[in-house]
Amino acid sequence: MHLTNFKLSNFKTYQELDIDFCSNINCMVGNNGVGKTNLLDAVYYLSFCKSYFNPIDSQNIRQGEEFFAVHGTYDFDGEKVLVSCIDKKGQPKQMRWNKKPYKTFGEHIGRIPLVIISPNDQNIIHGGSEVRRKFIDGVISQTDKGYLDHLLQYQKAVEQRNHLLKQFFENRFWDENSIAIWDEQLVRHGQFLYEGRQAFLKEFLPLFNEYFSWITESSEEAVLTYVSQADIPLDQQLADSRQSDKYAQYTTVGPHKDDLDLAIGNFSVKKFGSQGQQKTFVLALKLAQFEYIFQRGGKKPILLLDDIFDKLDMKRVKQLIHLVGTDRFGQVFLTDTQPGRVENIFAEIPQCEHKIFEVTPGELKLIEE
Repeated sequence: MHLTNFKLSNFKTYQELDIDFCSNINCMVGNNGVGKTNLLDAVYYLSFCKSYFNPIDSQNIRQGEEFFAVHGTYDFDGEKVLVSCIDKKGQPKQMRWNKKPYKTFGEHIGRIPLVIISPNDQNIIHGGSEVRRKFIDGVISQTDKGYLDHLLQYQKAVEQRNHLLKQFFENRFWDENSIAIWDEQLVRHGQFLYEGRQAFLKEFLPLFNEYFSWITESSEEAVLTYVSQADIPLDQQLADSRQSDKYAQYTTVGPHKDDLDLAIGNFSVKKFGSQGQQKTFVLALKLAQFEYIFQRGGKKPILLLDDIFDKLDMKRVKQLIHLVGTDRFGQVFLTDTQPGRVENIFAEIPQCEHKIFEVTPGELKLIEE
């Protein structure tokens, strides 16, 4: 599976764009601020129905325009498929598969697996627990529709229960039966999330350790620990927290409060890890994400590498490009500020299929094939 043709209309800095990509490595080079990351974000839209960088769709419409459209033609083992994302101001966003609109965006997730590695990923380490939960849930959801369905239903139940708790507090009123309805939904869907996350980490950890060791070339042990109350039945958790939930006005227990502890040896990566260790940790997480999705789903995800030269020294960058240029990976898109840097790397691996595009404001031009 790979993206063969890409069309943009009024997306961020781009008015119109029509470009063909190769099936291996596609490099976008240009100065900072010219729109390289915007291109990667448009590719991301076609996999996840949303932006990786800006959750407000209307802010991704080019200034002064009323809509944006992103169209990608994909090759699935010889079968061509047109995927489109269209957002018009004042109208619901649409995702289409061969011009047929989806009823829900959840139907599309996982059909075009994708992994992005970006400077924003440092939030996995420095951000709150919701960022790490989002990482886990995002990886699992690309290969397990059942998990995604339970996750969406659980999130709706938490939202409704929280609304009731706030309403009861403000009105000095309590209805046990109404709370019990949503407790039942939380237990039904939440237990599935607990079990899914535990099973995921059991498979994911060896993949992560493999990449962490490869990047660091050291014997340091990286540790991922699932932090939750999964050993206590969720119905018991909800019963025990009833009084605290009343006064907090939100649901204080459940899988939506879980976290992922990140460590090297016995030391927290967030508190004690060097900048280099933190970058390495995140890169290993993302490469393991690629491997997990491929092993579980049978499709090589598209890999987006945004500004990787800021993450690694030149030796590691060369190692990474050599790696992603092999049959182990599929289609790759990467950005850089210096054309000569990627040209020199590809000169060392002439057998690697690639295209290098120069990016200027609103335009993309092929400079090497």
